Amino acid sequence: MQTREYTTDVLIVGGGTAGTMAAIKAKQANPDVQVLVLDKADIRRSGAISMGMDGLNNAVIPGKATPEEYTREITDSNDGIIDQRAVYRQASECYDIVKELDSWGVDFEKDAEGNYEVYRVHRKGRYVLPMPKASDLKLILAKKVKQMRCKVVNRVMATRLLTQGNRVVGALGVDVTTGELVVVHAKAVVLTAGAAGRMGLTDSGYLYSTYENPTNSGEGFAMAYHAGAELTGIECYQINPTMKDYNGPACAYVAGPFGGYTANVNGERVTGCDYWSGELIMNMWKLANKGEWPLFLKLTHLDDETISKIESILHHNERPSRDRFHAGRGKDYRTDMVELHFSEVGLCSGHSASGVLVNHEAETSMEGLYAAGDMASVPHQYLLGALTFGKVAGTNASNYAAQTERLGADPSQIEAERARIERLRANPNGVPHQQVEYKIRRIVTQYLMPPKTTTKMEIALEKIEHFRRVDLELLGANDPHELGRALEIHSIVDCAELMAKASLFRKESRWGFYHYYLDYPERDDANWLKRVIVKKGADGETQLTTRDLPPYIFEPQRPSSEEGVSKHEQSVS
Repeated sequence: MQTREYTTDVLIVGGGTAGTMAAIKAKQANPDVQVLVLDKADIRRSGAISMGMDGLNNAVIPGKATPEEYTREITDSNDGIIDQRAVYRQASECYDIVKELDSWGVDFEKDAEGNYEVYRVHRKGRYVLPMPKASDLKLILAKKVKQMRCKVVNRVMATRLLTQGNRVVGALGVDVTTGELVVVHAKAVVLTAGAAGRMGLTDSGYLYSTYENPTNSGEGFAMAYHAGAELTGIECYQINPTMKDYNGPACAYVAGPFGGYTANVNGERVTGCDYWSGELIMNMWKLANKGEWPLFLKLTHLDDETISKIESILHHNERPSRDRFHAGRGKDYRTDMVELHFSEVGLCSGHSASGVLVNHEAETSMEGLYAAGDMASVPHQYLLGALTFGKVAGTNASNYAAQTERLGADPSQIEAERARIERLRANPNGVPHQQVEYKIRRIVTQYLMPPKTTTKMEIALEKIEHFRRVDLELLGANDPHELGRALEIHSIVDCAELMAKASLFRKESRWGFYHYYLDYPERDDANWLKRVIVKKGADGETQLTTRDLPPYIFEPQRPSSEEGVSKHEQSVS
């Protein structure tokens, strides 16, 4: 197996939203610092957005909202499990990111006076800033990375971090076109590898028809864990309302600001607030179990101009195939409601709260390692949070690298990873990766999807242990592409095991449906208003502990049970 080596100052693992911004800001902070971006796809169209997005879901625009209001909002949305200082920093610095994107050519909705238009989807604040013509957002970011003279290496999938004690000194990966082992030596590493979005099976049955970017298969979570970094919120799953048979966004941040809403078969609104949260999914699940299912996205009451505006965003920025999907079924927003379903289960801080533990400086528990975006622990970050903390991570990694001596890599770590990869290459006639992946994701769906029970999760761990001992040994790869797919399965099973263990550890229910634990059905702030920390111990076993939350900046003000909730929603709660 041939080896290719690189040496850089700052290594960015993942060239999506957070990764591109981290690279740009690392160079701006210290122009003489070398920055290298590893992307297992192509940076021009990689990451969760790929093209663009319908809007910024959490823009704190002066005169429209304040950082304090937003911090309180997210504290409530995440049931109090939060580092308010990190969220407050995102809220305080995101407006500068909006203005910078605007100056780079990203199109935002504005009023006649040129002010940013924001809409309400959250229970209280107005934070949604539409981007009606942002299908070139990713190209704009990639072009800026090139202008800053960052080095980009496409088609290399990072698989492990290189460490010296508690310091990260680089990363290993595999070129998915040549099969070469890639070794990158670095003074600082920024993990921006995205969500663990390919965990459960999709409703359609297609392996890669996930809500999240299907290439986001949890490598960032797995790499951080195996390196010894702390993770948190792994029991707080991501489950979203999506369209039936098509994993595109449903109502909240696209149609909601323009008057669309979640309805029953009679067209009656059934949720008081369509903000994506475990509470929303819990209410949808309860309706389903009462026989009031399916639910629908209702737009038929809107005028043609408004519907056309929604279509221009949904069918060009978010999911360009969505118009063809509706056309193929003979459906039109003007005359038909859109059937909804639940997304597959996954891990994501962008839409939920699970990730590698970081503070307000994007620092992890390991020296020289930073994280941002959907795999860092700041909850409910979405696109703008990824950009904002990408800036924080890139700047701090660059400053760290500029002041730090380089450490050499441990050859034994390189050889251990080479051996893991070679085992897959040596079994070209093994069980195809699609079949092996289907099995582990079926286990996730059948045993880890809420509502959670001790019995189900213990069975999941038994099956995962058997899967490691038997199925992973049968897995093979015929070519470099299949080799990458096989290695993704290793990350999926790592994340699945951590999901089960962390869920068993937190003996309460929290975050609505995300951690609805039937053996402990009540929220227990007295004992569990704290983080669950997951870490790989020196003996190779998973360590689970609790840790008190960082001090609040603002005391939470929980809304009353009546606030923002429709009468119908109260009746099923």
